[in-house]
Amino acid sequence: MDATRPTPSEPCGPRERPPHATLPFRQFLLKVHSRCDLACSYCYMYEAADQSWRGRPRRMELETVRRTARLIAEHARHHRLSTVQLVLHGGEPLLVGAEHLEAMLRVLADEVAAVAELRVTMQTNGVRLAEDPALLPVLGRYGVRLGVSLDGPAAAHDRHRLRPDGRGSHAAVARSLRLLTEGPYRELFAGLLCVVDTAAEPLATYESLLSFAPPRIDLLLPHATWAAPPPGLAERTSPPTTPPGPAAPGRTVPYGEWLRAVFDRWYDAPRRETGVRLFEEIMALLLGGTSRSEAVGLTPVDLVVVETDGAIEQADSLKVSYPGAPATGLDVFRHTFADAAAHPAFQVRQRGFAGLGPVCRACPRARVCGGGLYAHRYAPSGGPGFSTPSVYCADLALLVDHIANRLRHDVTELTARRREAVR
Repeated sequence: MDATRPTPSEPCGPRERPPHATLPFRQFLLKVHSRCDLACSYCYMYEAADQSWRGRPRRMELETVRRTARLIAEHARHHRLSTVQLVLHGGEPLLVGAEHLEAMLRVLADEVAAVAELRVTMQTNGVRLAEDPALLPVLGRYGVRLGVSLDGPAAAHDRHRLRPDGRGSHAAVARSLRLLTEGPYRELFAGLLCVVDTAAEPLATYESLLSFAPPRIDLLLPHATWAAPPPGLAERTSPPTTPPGPAAPGRTVPYGEWLRAVFDRWYDAPRRETGVRLFEEIMALLLGGTSRSEAVGLTPVDLVVVETDGAIEQADSLKVSYPGAPATGLDVFRHTFADAAAHPAFQVRQRGFAGLGPVCRACPRARVCGGGLYAHRYAPSGGPGFSTPSVYCADLALLVDHIANRLRHDVTELTARRREAVR
């Protein structure tokens, strides 16, 4: 953090980068399997606008993995990266099976680990961990840390995260989590990912997540745009033309209210029970720091996606906006990650504050919320690119203002106590 950091009411951000500065990628998300064993109602990959998964191979073959690994190593060597983050993703990545998973991890380790420290994580729905006993030993041998998707107690989780035959998946995920957290593989547990459902009671949801003692929780807003509004908010079809004011009675901000309730429960706990990424990132930004998340802040994006067929793409959350939104026309067989970093689709994500639309630039919260997740800003008639505020603009405003007020109160109280002690 800066030595002369602002008060929570006066957020600042990092210096703006030159308009055409090219940053190296540090996070590489590999879509190792393009299908899933669940049929989640809110899934942005299978249920949203972009349906490119239909024409892609089911799994990433070793030739594609090897080519991708060599390009990552080349990129890391050229930019002298000390650490490379790899995320194994899907679909459901565990569907590749233990044998192919080990072969992929061996290739990645052989090619990349000689150049930079390799940190591998996997985002999984968790169902197969308990069904295939060969998976955890493979993950353990390569130190792959696991983020597991869980949407709260059984009733909330099974409302959306269903098997293709309509059965709920909560019981299977709970068995997998117990296997992961209560045995020798506990150190692989990176945390839980929970998609916010305003129909679920917020504190009950949070408490159910805590029951698995996660080191971190990611609370994610359902992927939505002004063309495909969030669940329960069908009226959100027109972006605001002015920044939101302070929260007012009667304004419909259910996602902000849900998150505010969980924040107070988390913040007021007598001891730190877990980390909650969204809250921690907002607090860091309010206190003058920077963000490590795409969801808030203005930190330049350093993540690139490689699909099962080797296509190099932008963040997969863009699939919610329109067909082909994440595409770049590049692939690992004909191009490099330097080519991707210079691509206009990635360059536009490096502009920081200058890359926001006029409504966001006029908002006092801009350097904290950062306009919200890039995909959530899409509006068919909202001007060039993704220049409108997030479809969750009002909810983010409520949450940012609430956290700022809590911090301001505590900083004022702490300052008064210190003055009294000196006196």
